[in-house]
Amino acid sequence: MQDRDKKTNKTINLGLGTNIFLALVKTLIGIFGHSSALLADGINSTSDVVYYVAVKILSKQASKPADAEHPYGHRQLESISSIVIGAFILTTGVAIFWGAINSMYELLSKTKAEYTVSIFALVAALLTFVLKIYLFTYTRKSQKQTQNPTLRALANDHLNDIMASVSVVVGVIGGRMGFLWMDPLAGAIVSIFILKTGISIIMDSSSELMDAFPDLSFRDELSNKAGQVQGVKHVDLIGMHRFGPFFTINVEIGVDGNLTIQQGHEIADRVEAALMEAYSVSLKKVHVHYHPVEYCLDKED
Repeated sequence: MQDRDKKTNKTINLGLGTNIFLALVKTLIGIFGHSSALLADGINSTSDVVYYVAVKILSKQASKPADAEHPYGHRQLESISSIVIGAFILTTGVAIFWGAINSMYELLSKTKAEYTVSIFALVAALLTFVLKIYLFTYTRKSQKQTQNPTLRALANDHLNDIMASVSVVVGVIGGRMGFLWMDPLAGAIVSIFILKTGISIIMDSSSELMDAFPDLSFRDELSNKAGQVQGVKHVDLIGMHRFGPFFTINVEIGVDGNLTIQQGHEIADRVEAALMEAYSVSLKKVHVHYHPVEYCLDKED
């Protein structure tokens, strides 16, 4: 876990430093280069800096060991951190979309002065595109190694920024060709990507906090594996709690009601051992509750 936390912290620091640089560059060039799309993207990067700071704090808290009040540790903060990211992204998306609509209205109503979009806006957009590809690749690789939901959210945001950068490039080129409406239109497109990413991140992280299975086939595999253990007559329930990259599984099984408590306990131990051996990489603990199989069948009826 220490290596996992170091990898996570390194990835967050890299993204934080890069976004500080991009926020300054894109915001300044967007203002002085008269690019609404690039300014919108600069605001997005500024928002990224804010939530990166929040994520860094939450990730540090998530690495704290278990204590009396939190016997399972603090790893749920990783999913909470992902929701924080999604909330910031949604807020930024709404603000950028509203600003783009205002810019489009001002252009159409001729209340906004017409400027030639600076070539530096195009350079900044291309620079963002290159840096975000690197950040996306690096963060996605780190996420696969750590299985950290926070890094998954950050990788999705980097992918969002890549698509947004393409929109900015189109808008800047269109603005320099005289199609000034393309620049605020690109800003609106940026906001749509941002909103979509924010909603997706919040939905995924909320699902994890609600102990949903990441994949229903995983639940079926657990049930089948438990059902194959000698002495198990029926698998009544499979439940899951996620703590960081690991799962704690709760299993209810039905056994012969004529067995002694000791014999039932031995069957439960075999179920626990079978699941831990088969899924040692992802499971942290398996809790098995057993009762007479007649009880399981009565519940189904």
